[in-house]
Parts: sequence; structure tokens; C-alpha cells
Amino acid sequence: MDPTAPFGADRNQPTRRQLLVATGAGTVGALAGCLGGDDGELPAASAIEADDSCEQCGMVLTEHPGPVGQAFYDDHPDLEDDRATFCSGTCTYGWTLDEAEEGYDPLVTYLTDYSSADWETLDEGGEAFISAHFDAEDQADVTALSLVAGSDLRGAMGQEIIGFSEVADAQTFLDTYGGQRLEHEDVTRELVDSLGGM
Repeated sequence: MDPTAPFGADRNQPTRRQLLVATGAGTVGALAGCLGGDDGELPAASAIEADDSCEQCGMVLTEHPGPVGQAFYDDHPDLEDDRATFCSGTCTYGWTLDEAEEGYDPLVTYLTDYSSADWETLDEGGEAFISAHFDAEDQADVTALSLVAGSDLRGAMGQEIIGFSEVADAQTFLDTYGGQRLEHEDVTRELVDSLGGM
């Protein structure tokens, strides 16, 4: 694959990155049996449905651009099916960080993986946004993502936290659109608030 080609180019043939992502997903699935859940496995990412709304702000996920997230819990008192969905990276982190302070840690949290998704930039009202992707295979465990926060590409809540399973993709995105590169454990409530997250 031409390294100078734009993101999402030449998708007819599996790339090395796609093969690595698929292999990594299989490995994560194999390891998940050792990590928790009533049946020995972590919940898998689900496709985002048309009526899924953001646990943090109430917006309908499929009506907005940018990354989406979901977090799975074990017996969370405020969640009917122990799954919370989010319209943005900032809402994902804002809500899960607040819940962790209350003693509710997610079993697993997923965020759109822009190394996997065939994404594009969108122009809405003179501002540049990154596209949304709602399929389960376009989401990855946040602990496996390299994150870019505060780039020039916006999402549902404005400035965003955008994830990539490939470090090289995160760096290329950062070089093109600016922002700050972080790992999952670097994201704090203060950072979310600085991006304008709720």
C-alpha cells in the first residue's frame, strides 16, 4: 500500500494493518476468558443502533459525526442492560471517569477505532468534522488505542478524543490535524473539561 495514500485508500486488498487488527482482535478475544464477566468473557462491542442515545448528554448517536463509545458494566444500578452508549470520545471519558469516582469501573470500554474505520472529513457549516462509524468491528477497547485529543477535526461535542489502534496512524493524524497524543491512562477529567466535554 502506498504510504502517502490518504486514509481509507486501497481498501480492496487487506492491508498489513487490517491483518494485524484482525489478529489482535482474535488475541484479545482469546485472552478475555481470563479477565472477567459472568461467563468468563468480556462483553463484545455492539453495533450502534438508531435509537441509542448518549448516557452523558442524551443526544442520539446516529445523528452526529465523530467517534462513538460504549462501556459495559457488571450490575450498574443506573443501566438497564449494563451498557452505556456515548455520542463522542469526550462523553465516553467524561461519564466513565465520573462513574469510576463513584466506584463503578467498566468491565470494558470501546471507542471508534479510526485505524479500522474507512473515515473521511466532513464540512458542516464551515467547520471540519471526522465521520462517524457505528459497526461493531469499527470499535476497539480504549486500552489498546493511541488517542489524539483536541485536533482540528471535531465530533458531536466539539473538540474530540479520537482513537487509533495503530500508533503510526495516530501520529500521521496528529501531524495533519494537530492535537495532543495520549494513551488511555493519560486521559483525566481535567483534560475532558478542557476540550469542552460535559
